Amino acid sequence: MNILLLEDDLILSAELCKFLESNNFTCDKIYDGETFLRQIKNNTYNLYLLDINVPKINGLDVCQTIRSFDKNTPIIIISAYGDLSDKKDAFTRLADDYLVKPFQFEELLLRMNSLLRRKTPLDNLDQDIIRIDDLIINKTEQKVFRAGNEIALTLKEFQLLAYLAEAQGRTVSKQQITENVWEHNFNTNTNTVEVYINFLRKKIDKDFKVKLIHTRSGFGYYLSSL
Repeated sequence: MNILLLEDDLILSAELCKFLESNNFTCDKIYDGETFLRQIKNNTYNLYLLDINVPKINGLDVCQTIRSFDKNTPIIIISAYGDLSDKKDAFTRLADDYLVKPFQFEELLLRMNSLLRRKTPLDNLDQDIIRIDDLIINKTEQKVFRAGNEIALTLKEFQLLAYLAEAQGRTVSKQQITENVWEHNFNTNTNTVEVYINFLRKKIDKDFKVKLIHTRSGFGYYLSSL
């Protein structure tokens, strides 16, 4: 089980990760909210631990951002703020649990295990969320995010993007696209595929330095950050 910890207290962060690793977890430490959000774009975790009072982006805003594209991964807030209003704010932003510092590590472990037993297994979650560089495709909710910002797509644009993403960097031909996305509902000699690829490029790539949608001349299209 992979845990990502947001905690700017270096001693507590080191001790907590050491404890979790002794209980068969892996634990990555992040000290500010901005770096934390960059980290989760290219890595998959089973559970997030968030302190509130951290530099750059506070833990509550981090929680809210995560929930904008990921409704499943458990989030536990660990904070010195113990007022009911603070807890209410955290649960309003869809945190799963709240633990007030100082706390016993064993109690945190019990709460983590309880949440992990109730949540969807990671293997199933991976089938619903595709990550390519800073692009996130949520197949269940049919939502797309790039660099943390939601991108509005039509249904057919979403289906085309998801099909390219599921190819995992392999080139797919125009014929394959028409068979799988349009189910032969138009003549393959038309330029419909090219038009929709152009739509996606304007929405997915235009405002970003790294281009993800590529053409392999004479063969087809592929999705990759390389």
